[in-house]
Amino acid sequence: MNKSELNRITQELLRRSGSSVTVEMEAYFPGGRLIGGKYVMNSHSVTMYTEVIRQQCLQLFGTLEPYHAYFAVVFAHELGHSMDMTLTELCDRMDRTVDEWDQRQLALQIEENAWNNAMPWIQDIDPDFIQVIVDQSLAAYREELAPEIA
Repeated sequence: MNKSELNRITQELLRRSGSSVTVEMEAYFPGGRLIGGKYVMNSHSVTMYTEVIRQQCLQLFGTLEPYHAYFAVVFAHELGHSMDMTLTELCDRMDRTVDEWDQRQLALQIEENAWNNAMPWIQDIDPDFIQVIVDQSLAAYREELAPEIA
């Protein structure tokens, strides 16, 4: 995990996306959850959790060989949140609704929007590699909705 390489990746993806977010890097997400990155709307900032991303990469692929590509995909997703013009509205709707089904659908929509926004910025990364990460990322959201659909 080369910090200068991570900085190069973030600068390139910021350039590609046109996002003006502030980027911070920390080792671990507070509270111990395996969250690789977090976009904060109020401060228009992204924090990347480099050691968590390392752990996720190992868990998902069994090696750290694709670490930099994995980092780029996760960062692009967080940038996707920052560029989502519907994010404020979706979050407001989520805050107003008391229906758990609606909240789950909105949460899934927020995540899918971020992935959709991110895709043009990571076209130089293997699409099959990206799809594994996307599927893993969305699995919990989809599983929460699956029992209701069945």
